[in-house]
Amino acid sequence: MKLRIQGNSLRLRLSLTDVAELVKTGQTSSTCNFMDHHLIYKIIHGTFSDISAEFIHNIITVSVPSNLVINWDTDDRTGFETTDINGLYILIEKDFQCLKPRIHEDESDLFPNPQSTISSHD
Repeated sequence: MKLRIQGNSLRLRLSLTDVAELVKTGQTSSTCNFMDHHLIYKIIHGTFSDISAEFIHNIITVSVPSNLVINWDTDDRTGFETTDINGLYILIEKDFQCLKPRIHEDESDLFPNPQSTISSHD
């Protein structure tokens, strides 16, 4: 899972494995280590009325209503977004392979890019 924080926005991009884990177990998470400190970021789904985020004890937890996550691993929805009551924009989306390969980047666990077209005429 990738995390991007820019201004008052939070964007999480999930791999195939992350989405499958979220759908099947109810959560997925990642950790970023800073020397002897850890930033944990996770997404959980449950009986929440809206998408929301909190930051407590070095853990960013994004909560998502279960009805948004059901079948997300098998359907063509890209993701979900909201702006919470504090003005924080939250975007959760599938992570797609780049249209041009990047050196030193493993994209084997990313979703096929819907904009890529493979044609027998090329």
